[in-house]
Amino acid sequence: MFEISAENFSVWKKKQLLKGGDKKSFSLLIDLLGGLSKKELNSLTIKAEKNLKFKLDLDSLEFFWGKHLSTNIPIQYLSGICYWRNLKLEVSDKVLIPRPETELVVEIISRKFDNNKGQIIFADLGTGSGAISISLALENPSWNGIATDINKNAVEIASRNFANNSNQSNLKFYSGNWWEPLTYLKGEIDFAVANPPYIPKNTYEELPIEVKNFEPKNALLGGEDGLDHVREIVKYAPLYLKEKGWLLIENHFDQGARVKQLFIENQFTDVEVLKDLSGIGRFTIGRYK
Repeated sequence: MFEISAENFSVWKKKQLLKGGDKKSFSLLIDLLGGLSKKELNSLTIKAEKNLKFKLDLDSLEFFWGKHLSTNIPIQYLSGICYWRNLKLEVSDKVLIPRPETELVVEIISRKFDNNKGQIIFADLGTGSGAISISLALENPSWNGIATDINKNAVEIASRNFANNSNQSNLKFYSGNWWEPLTYLKGEIDFAVANPPYIPKNTYEELPIEVKNFEPKNALLGGEDGLDHVREIVKYAPLYLKEKGWLLIENHFDQGARVKQLFIENQFTDVEVLKDLSGIGRFTIGRYK
C-alpha cells in the first residue's frame, strides 16, 4: 500500500483533471486501480488532514489516467474490473462492459417470479461477463441457471466471475450460439433472458470511440437493422421454453414495436415493451402461449 496525505492528493487530483476527462471516470480510476472508493474520495474536503492508502502510487495512477485520456480505453478495461449491481466483475475487451440500464433485467424477472422458491430453470443467452445470470443465481439459490456465449473467452470470464462472487453451484456455463448448447433442455426452461447485439449498422458506425474501438463488435452489431440476433432468439425460443415460459430481451431504444411484433408472430402472448429509468422502451417480454 502507498500512503499520501489527503491534502497532497487533492492537489494531485486537480492537476490530473486539468488534463481533461471527466470526474466520473477519474473517480472510477481511483476506485478500481487506486482502491479509494467514491465515498472516501468525496469526503476528502471534510478530512483534509487524513492520510490515504492506495494500492498504486500516484505516478502509476497518473500513467493510467494519461493512457485513458490519450487512447479513450475505458477505465474498466484498464483495470480489468467493473461494478454492476452489488457485483465486482472481471472484464476484458472480450466482453461488453455491463451497463446500468441492464440491471433492470434482474428486477423485471424478480417481479415476474416474486417469492417463487421452486425449481426454476432459467437461461441467459449471450452472457458476456455473466452479470445477469450471476445476479439471478445469487439472489435465488433454489433456481438453476444455464448461461451461454459463442465466445469461449467470455465463458471463461463469466465462470471466474461466478466463482469469485459465490460458493454456490446453481449456475453452469456453456460455449455455443444462443440456444445451441441447450438441446438437452428443450421444453424445460421457465424463462430465458438475452441482451443480444442489437445496434443497427448505421448506428454502430456513429458510436463513441471508447465503445466502437474497444468493446467487442460481435457483441454490439446486430446487422443492417439491428435485429438479426433478436429474430433468431425469438424464432427458436418456443422449442426450449416450457408452455407459459417467459422470454425477456433487451433491445435498442427504437426497436420495441418491431420486437414486440416478432414475439407475437412466434406465438407469444402477454407481450409488453417495458421502459428503462430514462423512459425508453428498452425491454420486451412475453409468455410462450
